Amino acid sequence: MTKTILITGAGSGFAEAAAIGMAKAGHTIIATAQISPQVAALRNKVAQLGLDNVRVEKLDLTDPYDMAFIQTLDVDVLWNNAGYGESGPVSEIPLDLFRRNYEVNVFKPLELTQGFIRRWVAEGRHAKIVFTSSMGGLFTPAGWGTYVSTKHALESMAEAIAQEVAPFGIKVQTINPGAYLTGYNETMADTAFRWLDDARNFTKRDELRATFDALLASPQGHLDPQEMIDRMIEIVPADTGKVRNVCPQFVEDMLKDAQAAAWTAQI
Repeated sequence: MTKTILITGAGSGFAEAAAIGMAKAGHTIIATAQISPQVAALRNKVAQLGLDNVRVEKLDLTDPYDMAFIQTLDVDVLWNNAGYGESGPVSEIPLDLFRRNYEVNVFKPLELTQGFIRRWVAEGRHAKIVFTSSMGGLFTPAGWGTYVSTKHALESMAEAIAQEVAPFGIKVQTINPGAYLTGYNETMADTAFRWLDDARNFTKRDELRATFDALLASPQGHLDPQEMIDRMIEIVPADTGKVRNVCPQFVEDMLKDAQAAAWTAQI
């Protein structure tokens, strides 16, 4: 059965490719992007591909007019994918950056989701909500704590919403990608270096950069994103499936080991 699927943050990366893949599979796609150049580029791309079942709209989650307009659209699936990440030590990050990461990654997706839930419940419509979480929503590596804490919040939020809306025939899933090579993690790693100052901070720039470079250079930080894109194309429109979807398998296994180890960790 084909669906109408609204995707936030579809101007690049996983969601752009998955939007095209789901459209090729016959679904009607409303792909949104944060800024006008992304909207124009994606419109040109889908036109060149001859995909007349893809509609591209601007959605900046922090723009109340964008948000109000998008919530007038009629959809079967809301895929909350948009987000960004701040890196660096949580013990020193400026609080305004911490708050902004939560505003974009947690509060605004919740605002959008609540709007659609109200409509679906009022209409008696069976629908679905998907959140793009992260492997980082299930464990916390040092240096990435701000971003991954927003994903921890999404995990908890999704779990609560799922229980609340189940009586109304609304389903909830999360997608938890590993460290695929899309450029997202590399760009996020740079964010700390716009505020870290060796004269003020006990976290030193060269040491943090070396830590990030070693992680991003490892094979586990260079996974082929096509694997995740293919899974997203399957997961997002599906009526059945796992609530939590971690990919690839070795990352799921690692996360389960890390969570088990938390029960015996000592100070």
